Amino acid sequence: MSNTAITVKQLNFYVKSLLEGDVKLANICVTGEISNFKNHYSSGHWYFTLKDADAAIRCVMFRGSAIKVKFEPKDGMKVILRGRVSIYEKDGQYQFYAESMTVDGLGDIAVLFEQIKEKLAKEGLFDLESKRPLPAFPSRIAVITSATGAAVQDILNILNRRNPLCEVVLCPVSVQGELAVPEMLNALDDVYSLSNIDLIIIGRGGGSIEDLWAFNDEKLARKIYESPIPVISAVGHETDFTICDFVADLRAPTPSAAAEIAVRDFGEISSVIETSKEMLKKALISRYNLEEERLDRLLNSRVFLSPDILFREKIITLDRYAEKLKLLIEKALGEKRSQFEKCVASIDAMSPLKIMARGYSVVQNKNKTVTSVKNLSVNDEVDLIFTDGKAKAKII
Repeated sequence: MSNTAITVKQLNFYVKSLLEGDVKLANICVTGEISNFKNHYSSGHWYFTLKDADAAIRCVMFRGSAIKVKFEPKDGMKVILRGRVSIYEKDGQYQFYAESMTVDGLGDIAVLFEQIKEKLAKEGLFDLESKRPLPAFPSRIAVITSATGAAVQDILNILNRRNPLCEVVLCPVSVQGELAVPEMLNALDDVYSLSNIDLIIIGRGGGSIEDLWAFNDEKLARKIYESPIPVISAVGHETDFTICDFVADLRAPTPSAAAEIAVRDFGEISSVIETSKEMLKKALISRYNLEEERLDRLLNSRVFLSPDILFREKIITLDRYAEKLKLLIEKALGEKRSQFEKCVASIDAMSPLKIMARGYSVVQNKNKTVTSVKNLSVNDEVDLIFTDGKAKAKII
């Protein structure tokens, strides 16, 4: 054996030549389950893993072969691949280069998903009759998701932007792996024990079917069904569906969409209130003017202006009725005006500015609302926002 050292590239090239020189490996069929499928739309190439219960192999299917496939591959799908075995010289990765792909039934994970879905559907866990409406104006929302994922930041940012008065109770949990289901079950039990939660959002960002599998757990589905509080399921992307989506009171296509659905935009609410206020005011004025015109027409009619001597008694009676009618109209309009003023006062009382006018203010640190003293440090410079302006303060 030669003691002359060769480069890694030379070694990989030699191994590649051995693999590609094997006639059996040059045209072979392999069956397995697709996982971590990625379609690089810019190049048209497909990258994925083919696996069974005991092993897995990385696979690539180039655009020229991929465009011939008559279906859209997805994670969990069981397929038969025909192609060759080689290695990618750059990293020495042994992989399968697929040249054709055909369906070989559903994969184990997909089959299990359909089995759980069918079982719970038969038990009525997905029935529309059991779905509860979401609260129109939730004041406290529990968010059950990973504390480190992008999903939680999206939810918190959108909730704060749309309604900064809504309080968020964050329940950090694992969203994949062995700990995910137990932690989510415990978090739901903790939230159910609270008396002031109006809405629950549970979910995570996108991932493969394996990444999202915790949200297909039967125990988790039953725990959500038992919830005394309306639940929004927000798992993955718009094309991802989990058992949680079917059992929850509402499915949101993404975590961001869940936050949009959960609370109404405060600016829109204020606009609707102002518009309703103006419409009510105009309606009352219009009704008042209409009744006043009717009264004027009655008072200026011929029967009042030129009554015959034979109808003097009737005229007197009509005068009394006219005066009584005027008083009743004025009384009715007074009551409507009072109701209107009460309505305006009630609407005005809901305004966050009204709350701040009673002595409350908002503290912001680096343009973020401070909700806890734990978010402050000594020497932090903060903004104090009042109804009539801002002031700066320093934490000592």
